[in-house]
Amino acid sequence: MFSGVVAGKSKIVQIEKHDETIKMTVSYTDELLKDIKIGDSISVNGTCLTVEEFDQNSFVVTMMPQTFKKTTFKNLNVGDEVNLEQAMGASSRFEGHIVSGHIDEVIKVVDRHINENAIELWFTLPKRLNKQVVAQGSVALNGVSLTVMDVKDDTFSIGLIPHTQDKTNLSNLQIGDELNLETDILGKYVEANLVKEN
Repeated sequence: MFSGVVAGKSKIVQIEKHDETIKMTVSYTDELLKDIKIGDSISVNGTCLTVEEFDQNSFVVTMMPQTFKKTTFKNLNVGDEVNLEQAMGASSRFEGHIVSGHIDEVIKVVDRHINENAIELWFTLPKRLNKQVVAQGSVALNGVSLTVMDVKDDTFSIGLIPHTQDKTNLSNLQIGDELNLETDILGKYVEANLVKEN
């Protein structure tokens, strides 16, 4: 489980794509990831992946076809920035919101503008997820826990404060860019149980 409070961003240093399987090497520093070991769960752009190999500068993960289909990794390349977060410890302070690392959908940026010190972004919202995204609710975008500002028809918006702009890869997003969306797990359970009752 993750909180969506990412440690920071790093870069893909190697990526091998074989049909719908991806093997990827990502750089890191001790400031980003501490005491990394084989078998650890690491959130990379919001996707929960397992460390298979590592050294002092990088770690290796492998993605199966389901991850290929559900995330943006199929379109990423060497040098692209990714957000990193280690799994929460049992004694960690809980900030952000509950993030599972299981991506619901790849979405696109449809609008971007600056509002004083904030970057405001609007995204597509697939119909099947529109009951799981509400104003003032939480979403994870490329693994970053964010508060939804507004929801209109098939779109929703968020705002990036300066700290989030510096620490994550979201400030680089432009209209048409794709990213990973995970809706709030509490919203999923509420919607599932309401559907059962009806």
